[in-house]
Amino acid sequence: MKTYDTLTEALDGLRQAGFTQDYNLKHDHLHCQPDNIELRPSDFDIVDVYRFEGMTDPGDETVLYAIEAKNGNKGTLVDAYGAYSESISPEMAEKLRYTPEN
Repeated sequence: MKTYDTLTEALDGLRQAGFTQDYNLKHDHLHCQPDNIELRPSDFDIVDVYRFEGMTDPGDETVLYAIEAKNGNKGTLVDAYGAYSESISPEMAEKLRYTPEN
């Protein structure tokens, strides 16, 4: 896994590596505009995860997921974690609990 100092650097690096879809986290799926793609937890795998803390507030934490869909599409999901994270289904929460052995 490559390391990045900033979220912007990580997004740029992943886009250059072919992770071009931008996913948004919904309660029980990922959604990608403008193609209106929906991915359920069984439709994708997490390839890598990168965590970043805010420069001025360590509580301002962000996680970046590198995602590969079963159909071969690759993209990223940027989300807050900790107190600011979204309310999601148990299946989605389990899927986003990435460990390198997954």
